Amino acid sequence: MDQEKLDHMRSVLNKLEDIKNTQESLIDKINHVITDLFQHPDKDLEKIMEDAHQKASDNIDAIREAMEDYEMSINKLENQD
Repeated sequence: MDQEKLDHMRSVLNKLEDIKNTQESLIDKINHVITDLFQHPDKDLEKIMEDAHQKASDNIDAIREAMEDYEMSINKLENQD
């Protein structure tokens, strides 16, 4: 087992987790803007925020899938003798 490679892979996995968390925070902030728009509607801004929300959500899904695949690669490498 190559410990240096495993350490690097775990570091990358941590960065992926950070990216996912950032996207989740972005969704939360977008939701706040969307909620604020209920009081003062702006159709153009609502559309932009809805699109941004969908893109951030898609990013989370993609990162989550990448993390799962990468974790499997890490586990496979850990289990090699």
